[in-house]
Amino acid sequence: MRNRPLVSVVDDDESVRESLPDLLREFGLAVETFASAEEFLASGKITDTRVLILDIAMPGMSGPDLQRELKLQRHEVPIIFITAHADQSMRPRLFKEGAVAFLLKPFSDTALREAVDIALAMR
Repeated sequence: MRNRPLVSVVDDDESVRESLPDLLREFGLAVETFASAEEFLASGKITDTRVLILDIAMPGMSGPDLQRELKLQRHEVPIIFITAHADQSMRPRLFKEGAVAFLLKPFSDTALREAVDIALAMR
């Protein structure tokens, strides 16, 4: 498990936190899940995280807020944003700030795999 890249999933939706890790492990990755951006920031897993899969809309600190905070802390982790909201107006700004992908829930296994592969190639 130590040799596998760590993917951290931050999503307030429990069903996502339960299902996504199984798929990511099938891809050969280690996975940690967090119910909030604040929980991720307090986890001590930031520096170990090779890819961050991040929900956009969450109570408290949003996904874009966490993206800005990580940038302020100089943590350059590739981020794959996921959202259930069809409004993609913030998509250009997220990419400008360094997002690797923007996936609309429900997304395909293939789309996720491609996004993770791109993100892993960046580090």
